[in-house]
Amino acid sequence: MSLTVHDFWAADQPAAAAMLAFLGRHNTRARTITFRRGALPPYPTLLHGLRHHRTTAEAWHPWMLRILNIPEAIRLRGWPTDLTTAVPIETENETGGKDRWMLQIKAGAAETIPTNAEPQVTFTRRQLAVWYAGGYRSTTSARMAGVHALSEDTLAALVRSTAQFEPWLPDHF
Repeated sequence: MSLTVHDFWAADQPAAAAMLAFLGRHNTRARTITFRRGALPPYPTLLHGLRHHRTTAEAWHPWMLRILNIPEAIRLRGWPTDLTTAVPIETENETGGKDRWMLQIKAGAAETIPTNAEPQVTFTRRQLAVWYAGGYRSTTSARMAGVHALSEDTLAALVRSTAQFEPWLPDHF
């Protein structure tokens, strides 16, 4: 028997551990538990409760992702703990205009603040969503999708920041 987890919500770490303990009980009939991409919040210790079972995570892209509140989405997403960078980016806003942000990533957290700095990377709203969801696996794939960047190193850091660390996307449309 297999179990696929599409959505996984918990109020806090102890509640999540209790839910995983329920999924991984010794008398469960589910030998394979699959978490859909984005079903887990960014806590690596969550899978320790399933140590007696074969756990897999499969890639899956929601057919539509639109980021409505960029600063809050960036704040809530998981980020690599070993990356420290600050990149001025430009994105399209909902009225077709442009917004400039300073994206700062440090110690597993990130924030965006409005800036007047010249952008080093420019995203359309669609490109921003693909980057946010970890869809660009290389600078080549980002450039082929039309992402404009002044520096290959800066674009590589941005791609690295999302390519290896899955976001927690509880809302799929």
